[in-house]
Amino acid sequence: MAVVRLAILGGGGFRVPLVYRAAAARTELDIDRVVLYDDDPARLAVMQSVLRADAGPPVSATTDLDTALRGVDVVFSAIRVGGAAGRAADERRALDLGVLGQETVGAGGLAFGLRTVPVALHIARRIADLAPDAWTINFTNPAGMITEAMRSVLGERVIGICDSPVGLIRHACRALGVAVQDVRCDYAGINHLGWLRAIRPIGGGPRAAAGGDDLLPQLLADDAALATFEEGRLFGGPLLRALGSLPNEYLAFYYMHRDLAASLAATHTRGELLAAEQGDFYAAASADPAAAHALWDSARARREETYLAETRHEGERRDAADLSGGGYQEVALDLITALTGGPEAELIVNVPNGSALAGLPDDVVVELRCTVDARGAHPIPLPPLTLHELGLVCAVRAAERAVIDATVYGSRELALRAFAVHPLVGSPRIARRLLDGVLADYPGLAESLR
Repeated sequence: MAVVRLAILGGGGFRVPLVYRAAAARTELDIDRVVLYDDDPARLAVMQSVLRADAGPPVSATTDLDTALRGVDVVFSAIRVGGAAGRAADERRALDLGVLGQETVGAGGLAFGLRTVPVALHIARRIADLAPDAWTINFTNPAGMITEAMRSVLGERVIGICDSPVGLIRHACRALGVAVQDVRCDYAGINHLGWLRAIRPIGGGPRAAAGGDDLLPQLLADDAALATFEEGRLFGGPLLRALGSLPNEYLAFYYMHRDLAASLAATHTRGELLAAEQGDFYAAASADPAAAHALWDSARARREETYLAETRHEGERRDAADLSGGGYQEVALDLITALTGGPEAELIVNVPNGSALAGLPDDVVVELRCTVDARGAHPIPLPPLTLHELGLVCAVRAAERAVIDATVYGSRELALRAFAVHPLVGSPRIARRLLDGVLADYPGLAESLR
């Protein structure tokens, strides 16, 4: 395999050590150096202090994007335009108007996208100029929307990732008592809006059946098995059997949006909690760099425990396996390994549909299983989405595409369309107030939308 030079954009971000540790552990992946880029020098300094305690490739840091990109082979993009405070404001603004606004879902996702797409497009243009042969792995949220926007510049050289599908498959297989490597799963949708629709044994696995019989109906019929993992408890057997599938955990914001909006309005949102916790961490680590590593480990445990806590029942704790298991950093490293000369892999990533899912445009970025090799990610054809699944995917992606078009063409009208047509808004009056609130918080964005 070739030597790999890696740039991490959003290099002062809280989860950077996860990527660095995963990269250091991949002995088959020869990462020569890692450069961290961020526009916040104080956060960069904290992350450098955290990483000094870890053995791994040499690390440098810069606040100059061009310096970070020159000569790299892989760009990992995980920026957060507006920071944790921006997320908190997005979520609270929506809840105050009676609608959901999680970071990537509903009004919050649209607001985040409006201010992030212009920055992501600028980054894509600099990558195209300075590292045209580099692979860009996008984890910047809303991941599907941002990946689709960056493709307009980088084409097939950008691929989006998420760990939610992998987590769902791992949970389902554990409940069935089968190994993930012994099954092939039919998972399809768009980022944070997908369904696990079949689990079929392959190639001599211990539960392999004649013809590769689907194990999912067996799981959906077993309430005791469903109760052993978060998605099963979250949605419950009656709904799951009615759907005939296992939804991604983020579907709770669609299937339960009225209940969640009412309950969240009276509590602290996750964005507000993270803004406070991360503020405390960066302040403490800046004051005591020698303790940065221990402070990060402690803060990370609290962060993981509260992930999507708003969708869990009162008193329910996150599954222990999710707190210790591999997350998005492992997906990223699996992808980088396959793209840079390692063995071909099958991974669930975000790429253009092509002809994989009937009923969707060829160029819409979907999230599904792909064969990944040094030439890129190639979608594996799947059965069509059901009418319900297709309708929800189309409605949400139409709103997200309106965000992309609004920023590209500088159109306030298209931005309003994004909020007005999203299925979790449902009111032209509220749509206008949501947009006005975002533009009031970001005057530069308001000036760019005519």
